[in-house]
This record gives sequence, structure tokens and C-alpha cells, in this order.
Amino acid sequence: MSLPFKHILVIRLSAMGDVAMLVPVIRALSSAYPELKITILTRPFFKPLFDDLQKVSVFEIDLKDRHKGLFGLWKLSRDLNHIGIEAIADCHDVLRSNVLKIFMQQYPFYQIDKGRSEKKALTSGQIFKPLKSTHQRYADVFQSMKLPVTLEQPEFPEGPDIPDKVKPLLGEYSKLIGIAPFAAYESKEYPLEKMEEVITELSEDATILLFGGREDKSRLKAVADNHSGVITLAGIMSFVEELKIIRNLNLMISMDSGNAHLSAAYGIPTITVWGVTHPYAGFSPFHQDPSNAILADRSQYPEIPTSVYGNKYPGAYRDAIATIDPLSIVRKARQIIKHQTSS
Repeated sequence: MSLPFKHILVIRLSAMGDVAMLVPVIRALSSAYPELKITILTRPFFKPLFDDLQKVSVFEIDLKDRHKGLFGLWKLSRDLNHIGIEAIADCHDVLRSNVLKIFMQQYPFYQIDKGRSEKKALTSGQIFKPLKSTHQRYADVFQSMKLPVTLEQPEFPEGPDIPDKVKPLLGEYSKLIGIAPFAAYESKEYPLEKMEEVITELSEDATILLFGGREDKSRLKAVADNHSGVITLAGIMSFVEELKIIRNLNLMISMDSGNAHLSAAYGIPTITVWGVTHPYAGFSPFHQDPSNAILADRSQYPEIPTSVYGNKYPGAYRDAIATIDPLSIVRKARQIIKHQTSS
């Protein structure tokens, strides 16, 4: 197959969820064009997301030192000139990538259409319909490069072994359910007391693993201490180790947050719990059944979605997510687990 380019640079610097959403698209691209060399420009922390992809390498941007500021971006452009790229796919469209566009005018440059006007219409109440998914917006960038990819029938890699340091914590188990109860904004966090009701029910039949950042360590430890069969991983695992554990889950339950996209990127069934944001904005986890999204009650909070990221909402909407019945999450989780057992 004759390729328009032999080596492309793909830019996505942040955030974790957005980088994770890129993974299945790059996997599809690499599978469709095995001779294509792909270099991902991103932060060092996200490199493990791409470790199992063939012909894919990561160029780590150093925003704290060498590539900091305008002069740093100029040095970055010089660094990138030495790796043999022939074209650039900007899957971020932010100030830094647009500065690079100026510094690297010698390369064909293709940029994501974020659909800003449609998203504004959605969050302002002018429309209420599903917008194009972020995954498809990424794929459209490659389509414009004459490298079309299909996302309808994805292939997922087999999960690695669970890290040895985790096995003693798990002991004997039949099913593993991950729960990531926190998010960047309170408006996207299910009340912890309600999530504990979910945990109480599901821990009867499965081992529950709690995911969160170091800042969540004490809160999650308190939850784990209240229940048998519940283990917190916050602050005790590296990102690489967490990814290995996620890839061995039977199910992930997450807010509208990065953890949902991490699990979905590896084909793990993922339930998402939504507050003032909504799947219609295009940020649903990859290749998940729409019924896996558990939504706040729009009959009580008709302005949902109030924003794309959950950072803007009328004061009374902060607790919209609390309209979700814990048993609705439990029922969906048991349905998914039952289907796995019977198939």
C-alpha cells in the first residue's frame, strides 16, 4: 500500500482522559497501516499508554525545562526536525501546538476540529443531540491526511499479568471491579455515601479496587476500612502498575473522568456516572454501550449539560448527580458481570 507519509507526528499533550481517548484511535491507525511510523508528542507521564503499540514511539515534551516557554517550543521544533517526520497531526489545537505550527511550517499540518460552536450550542441549551465523539474527531484528522481509519470493530490487546506486588493484596478473588469515585470537579462526583452503598452491594460478589490520586489516599483508605473485600490502590501504585491492574478488571465504575477512558481504551466494560456533564458532548468512553452511562435526572435539572468539563454550572446544579439511585448503578454492574459469566 502506498502511503501519503512514512512517518507522522501526532500531538496530544494533555489531559489524561484526552490522551487515553487517543490510544484506541492510534491502535486502529497502526493496525490499518503497519508500515506507518507514528511518533506521539506528549508528556512523559502518558508514555506507558502507548507502550504496547507497534511502530509507535513517544517523544516526551519537557515543559519544565528544555521545552518551557516560547524559546523552549522553538527548541522543541528543532528537536523534532531531527526525527524524520513528514507530516503533523495536531489532535490538541492549543496555544503550544499552534506555536509549533508556526515554527514547523515546512511540514504539512493537519488539525482537529474540536466542534467548539456545536458544544457551545449544546451547553447553552440551543440544541440537545449527540455531537461527534472525540474519538471520531481524532480519526477525522487522519482522514484528512488520507489515512482513514475505522473505529467500529476495534481490537484490544490481551491484558498483562497483575503485578506481583498486588497479588498478596488481592488474595483469592472471582471478579475484580474497579471504582474511581472522584473527578476534577465536585459537580461530577457522586456523593461518597451513595457510592458506599454501591460498594456494599457489589463487594458481596466481587473484590472492589478503589482508584484515585495521592490526594485521595486518606479518603479512600477510610472507605476501604469500612468494607470487607475492598482495597484502595491510591498512592501505592505507579501509573504503569495501575494500567496493568485496570487491564485485568471485569468492570470499571467511574465518574466522567480520566479513569473511564483508561479502562475503555483497553476494552474493559466501563460504567460512567454523570452529573452536570453529558455524553452528548462527545466524551463517552470508547466503544461502550450507551446504557453504561448512568445520568442525572434532566427532568429536575433541565439545563444539563451546563458545560463540557463540569466547571460551570448554576449553584443549585452541583448536587444534580445525587439524583442517581445507587441501585441503578448496582443493577447495571450486575448485568454486565452476569453477561460475562454466561458468555
